[in-house]
Amino acid sequence: MPTELPVGTKVTVTVPASSANLGPGFDTLGLALALYDTVEVEVISSGLEVEVFGEGHGELPLDGSHLVVKALRAGLKACDAIAPGLRVVCHNVIPQSRGLGSSAAAAVAGVAAANGLCGFPLDDAQVVQLSSAFEGHPDNAAASVLGGAVVSWTEIPVDGRTEPQYKAVGIPVHPNILATALVPNFHASTEAVRRVLPSDVTHLDARFNVSRCAVMTVALQHHPELLWEGTRDRLHQPYRADVLPITAEWVNRLRNRGYAAYLSGAGPTVMVLSTEPIDEAILGEAREAGLTVHHLDVAEPVKVVVNK
Repeated sequence: MPTELPVGTKVTVTVPASSANLGPGFDTLGLALALYDTVEVEVISSGLEVEVFGEGHGELPLDGSHLVVKALRAGLKACDAIAPGLRVVCHNVIPQSRGLGSSAAAAVAGVAAANGLCGFPLDDAQVVQLSSAFEGHPDNAAASVLGGAVVSWTEIPVDGRTEPQYKAVGIPVHPNILATALVPNFHASTEAVRRVLPSDVTHLDARFNVSRCAVMTVALQHHPELLWEGTRDRLHQPYRADVLPITAEWVNRLRNRGYAAYLSGAGPTVMVLSTEPIDEAILGEAREAGLTVHHLDVAEPVKVVVNK
């Protein structure tokens, strides 16, 4: 019999944004970034109340179809708990549908909130599993759960009946690495951007990406001077250039000047990893072109505070 949570139980979740792929690590590498959504959840006597402030206000649903609510309910089920009613208040700062992990952050926030309401019966691996299921891959969600950088993967069951298993391990990030996001003022559909990817790639391109993915894990931890080489990619960014021309232009402009720029997730955000600030003249050009610039630290894991 599920445990019914007492009315008045409250949690506040602070969840970081994330950047996925980091160039060559398609659906594998992720990095948590210090841009945070805050979600407050309270158990109430009945019904569902949802409010959204900031990013997504007036656009996101205010009912059970809201991703935070769906993830929250999945988390409660995993904790073998029920709530008579829920009040969910989202204070969103992470830009929506820009390649900064807003959907993954919402899923992590919901699962983490449920875990906090129930006294934290779920470990990090279970939170990664539950939140990644909403995305179908664990790179963004794992980064938001674990903080720092992550290497993630999906284990597909051979029996075809059980659910995929989403796995991740954290890797430390060199303290000198800075992240700069150049965010265009338009959305990108992950599904639409994935449709342009070919079903097959050459052995040469696959080998190229395997090597650069290995270089990238070393660059992140110990050798940031290798970030430019470590962010090279042949599996997805070249194919997405035609549907994200502004992003492709800025990735190329920055890389031609020696900056380790790449398409963040499915875009359209351009991310740069560096140990020195980007030349302000270049950033000024980006702002004049309509891009918003965010200087971001590498983030800590999702934080859950139980309000008593």
